[in-house]
Formats: sequence, C-alpha cells, structure tokens
Amino acid sequence: MSSPTISPASRPRSRYHRMLHDIRYALAINVLCALVITYLLNPGSHLGQNLIASMCIGGIAFVLIDGARLTLWDPGQRPKALPLIAIIVVSVPVAQWLGLQLFTWLTNVKVKAMTTLEPAEVAANLLFTLAVTGAAVLFFSNRERISRLQTAAAQEKARAESVARQAMQAQLQLLQAQIEPHMLFNTLANLQGLISFDPDRAQLLLDQLIQYLRATLGSSRAEATTLEQEFSLMQAYLGLMAIRMGARLAYTLDLPGDLRRARLPPMLLQPLVENAIQHGLEPKIEGGHIRVQASIDCGQLTLTVMDDGLGLDHPGQTKGTQLGVTNIRERLQVMHGDSASLSLAANDAGGVSARLTLPLQLSTTTP
Repeated sequence: MSSPTISPASRPRSRYHRMLHDIRYALAINVLCALVITYLLNPGSHLGQNLIASMCIGGIAFVLIDGARLTLWDPGQRPKALPLIAIIVVSVPVAQWLGLQLFTWLTNVKVKAMTTLEPAEVAANLLFTLAVTGAAVLFFSNRERISRLQTAAAQEKARAESVARQAMQAQLQLLQAQIEPHMLFNTLANLQGLISFDPDRAQLLLDQLIQYLRATLGSSRAEATTLEQEFSLMQAYLGLMAIRMGARLAYTLDLPGDLRRARLPPMLLQPLVENAIQHGLEPKIEGGHIRVQASIDCGQLTLTVMDDGLGLDHPGQTKGTQLGVTNIRERLQVMHGDSASLSLAANDAGGVSARLTLPLQLSTTTP
C-alpha cells in the first residue's frame, strides 16, 4: 500500500524559510556598509574589496543571528531582549573573524588587522560591525513588529467583516419581518373576502401567495442571490398585488438574458417595489404602472424601480420610504463601500425613480 503523496504546495514551510525574505535586506545593508567605508571612513580604498568584505562579514553575521533567532523563537514572535543581546555580542566577533578569513581566501588579500593584531584597529572594526549589526537587528525587529501589527489588523478586519455580515443578515431578517406582516394581513383579508363571492379569483390569489412565500423563503436565508431569482420574487409579489388591486396595477419586468446570473444581496428590490406600490400607486385612485429594470451602466449593474404614482411630494412618501431606503443604503455601504449607491428622484411625468448601482458580479454556477 503506497503512502499518500504530499504536493509541494501542501507541505508546511520550514521556519528558516523566512531567512530567504530577510536576506535581501541584509544584502542591501552590506552594500551600504561598503559604500560608507569606501567614501566616508576610508576614502580612496577599493570599493570592490570593501564590498566583498562586507558581504562576507555581514552574511555570516546574518546567518548566525537570524538563524539563532528563528531557532529560539517562532517567526512573528518578539525575541526577548537579553538573550538577543547575548546572541549579538557572541556572533559579531565570530562573524568578524570568519568573514575576514573568507575574504582573504577569496581575494588573496591579507587584512592588516589580522596580521598585525593592533588592538585599536581590531576594536574599531569590531565596533563598526557591532554598530551595523545593532542597526540591522533594530530594522528587522521593527519589520517583524510591523508584520505582527499587519497580521493583527487583517485578523481584526476579517472579524469585523464577519460581524458585519451577521449584522446584515439580522437586518435582512428584521426587514423581512417588517415587510411580511403588513402584506400578509392585507392579502389574507382580501382572500377571506374573495372566498365567498369569487372562489376562482380567491384560488388564484392563494396560488400566487404560495409562490411568493416559496420565493421569499429562499431569498431571506441566503447571503447572496441572482437577478433571476430576485426578479422571480418580484414577479410573484407583483402578481399577488395585481390580483389585489385588479386593473389599477400594471407592471413590467425587464431583465436582459446576460444579466440573469448577476449576483447581488437578497431583498434589495422588495422594499423599493413595496414602497412604490404602498405609497405611490395604491393611494392613487386610478392606480398606475411600475417598471423594474436591470441594465449595465459604465460597467456597473444598475437596477431601476420606476412608478407613475403620487410622487415624492406625497405626504406619506418620505416617512414610508425612510426605513427601507436606510436599510438598503447601510447594507450597500457594508458590502460594497462607495462603489454602490441608492438614489431617489422624481419623474417628469409624475412618480418616483429609485436607482440602485452596485458592482457587476456574475455567478459561476447555474441556479
């Protein structure tokens, strides 16, 4: 029986893999040291030799200190000060001596400090290496701190987004609870009245109510839906309202075929359509027409709910639409930020146009 094969992507990375990311900064510091020695501390010296010496000493110091740090502490964990200082104090002389030995072997150039062992020159070299190493350790420590803060910020952002999604789901359920009783009570009252003198119409109303409840149950429990499902819900709702209002209500649903799979948060159109009927068309004696349209405008999905009802100047309009409009705007802000919006405007011929704009996202699955 063969053992399972572990793909390279699934293998856990060694903690020392972090050194591959840090070494580029160490190389940059080594180059900077060579430039400082050549043009500031020892003008006229050979840049190439200084660069090789810096690479040898700095590279060994980096391997010793960063290797010890990753051995004693987990990546991302803040090292303790005293053990880290001890590692630096021990590593710097070792890196200085081994680095100069390696430099001599590579270039066949003997370093005066190694041949004469003059204390002043040896001390100066050690102090310079120690200063550079200390600065490098501070740099890497701050970089680790920034990385920890970024990780914590990403975790906090993910937690906040999760809480926001849960809050939006709770708001959706609250909105559903606010929408259904008003509509259901009126519908059931109409149904009760129709049963006695118009059984056929009562049966049609009951069938339409069942279709609406089936459609709205799935939408209210989902985090996202498609335009095809949302328009099916509007078809059921408007069909229900058309039976109630009779010839006083006419409606048009305009959904292009290429937008059927467009994804959007559920229950965005329902409050707008209900407001158009309840505060625009139902109070109007002759009723009117409502049009729900989907289109693409400048690469964004645009949903428009238009009616020829009483309009924004109707006394009950502002109060009646405030809750649903505020809810939709808050949900759009949380889910899409400034890339989504909802606006209300008066139509020239009377009535209101509600315009929803949000990013176009197509579902990859077939509903």
